[in-house]
Amino acid sequence: MSMRIFCIANQKGGVGKTTTTVNLAAGLAQVGQRVLVVDLDPQGNATMGSGVDKRSLPLSVYDVLLESATVAEACQRGVAGYDVLGANRELAGAEVELVELERRERRLKHALAAAQADYDFVLVDCPPSLSLLTLNGLCAAHGVVVPMQCEYFALEGLSDLVNTIKQVHANLNPELKLIGLLRVMFDPRITLQQQVAEQLKSHFGDKVFNTVIPRNVRLAEAPSYGQPGVTFDPSSKGAQAFVEFAREMVARLA
Repeated sequence: MSMRIFCIANQKGGVGKTTTTVNLAAGLAQVGQRVLVVDLDPQGNATMGSGVDKRSLPLSVYDVLLESATVAEACQRGVAGYDVLGANRELAGAEVELVELERRERRLKHALAAAQADYDFVLVDCPPSLSLLTLNGLCAAHGVVVPMQCEYFALEGLSDLVNTIKQVHANLNPELKLIGLLRVMFDPRITLQQQVAEQLKSHFGDKVFNTVIPRNVRLAEAPSYGQPGVTFDPSSKGAQAFVEFAREMVARLA
């Protein structure tokens, strides 16, 4: 299998994009895949949540986008067995600097092409807004994985995202497609969540992953300890669900 690049994206904030990115990465590493996480959010949450200190990064994704460093030079090994191309506040400035540059939305694609032989999976954690950074992620990716909560407004945000994917597919990246929807923070006791989950299945069919990530305290606590839930508490329901999801992801692409 050649290297697969996936954006973890949802224009709605607070849906668990970063939690999904770091735990899927940890799950994939656990089932024997070589994984790189690219943090495209200036807040650097995926960086910190992987056990890499964003405050002391010698090189970051910022340097890679400006082509002053390669992925191999700038990445760090996280605590859960995958590599991290980290981000910090500096990245906020990259938006402005990139505007002037040629191939501005293809910088990440170009940089990752050079790391083709080093990884099986690249997971890109995108900021919630549709910015030049997110566009770099979408132009580099083969597909988009959308973590979503099963609640009333979720479907609305989803149609925006699907439209964005269609536009990028038509204008910038013909390879880009929706890989699948991951139901996260799921509580089966809530009738509405079950109804939305059913709606998703009837709308999107097999684009809805079988694995469901339950609402789980241990997953929520893990980032404050600087690691993914998968390694923080491997026996928790949330951790087990993400390892299951990693297996489903590998099986889908086999």
